[in-house]
Amino acid sequence: MSYGPNFASLNRRAAEMVDRILRGAKPADIPVEQPTKFDFVINLTTARVLGLKVPEALLLRADEAIE
Repeated sequence: MSYGPNFASLNRRAAEMVDRILRGAKPADIPVEQPTKFDFVINLTTARVLGLKVPEALLLRADEAIE
């Protein structure tokens, strides 16, 4: 199981910051941002190898399940 930032969202925000810089904004004036969207991913293959049974309710909440 992994809970981490959504990389597509991070890339989109980075592109928006680059656009602002290219339009003349000073990098020092752009505030630092924290990720706001996160993904919950379950690796079912690793869970099987470790002998873990992942509850159905947890699988339904996952954004992605790796087989």
